[in-house]
Amino acid sequence: MDSDAARLLDAAEFAAQKHRDQRRKDPEATPFINHPIAVARILACEAGVTDIELLQAALLHDTVEDTDTTFAELEARFGGAVTGLVREVTDDKELPRAERKRLQVELAPGRSPRAKLLQLADKLHNLRDIARCPPAGWSPERVQEYFQWAAQVVSGLRGTSPALEAALERLWAERAAGPGLEPGPGVGTADVAQRDSQ
Repeated sequence: MDSDAARLLDAAEFAAQKHRDQRRKDPEATPFINHPIAVARILACEAGVTDIELLQAALLHDTVEDTDTTFAELEARFGGAVTGLVREVTDDKELPRAERKRLQVELAPGRSPRAKLLQLADKLHNLRDIARCPPAGWSPERVQEYFQWAAQVVSGLRGTSPALEAALERLWAERAAGPGLEPGPGVGTADVAQRDSQ
């Protein structure tokens, strides 16, 4: 399995198998695999990424966090570089949700450049999804809290991808234009899936 296409398809097949019984939290209950595919597509089509290891990691980025996949399993199949990227963006589910969210903000500036790209694309897709169709049971206030928290995470990822950062700026600007809504702190004009924990 030497070709880039084969490596990418192997990661897609692995992720699809691991996430096969999972759904997003939107009212449509869309298949969870849509999310990692969308993150990889954002990297390739909007950020111009051609790095196959990074695109593989995008497809695999939720496998350890949200399935029974282990890092050892990933390393045996996809190698250390891909596994390292997945490890960088994987939350420790043994920690309370609030602590996981705090750590995402705190650790963002120290991530590797490739992990920052992956995290930007991940946040961008989640925010687009939530803006389009909020998870079932989410109040407008909870949606806004997610947007504001995501803004804090993204502030630590700045200088990584002008294209993705501009896309995020547009999302916050659109959100700020809504009635009674404020943009996230430190982002845009003023300066959030199944991934409830993001």
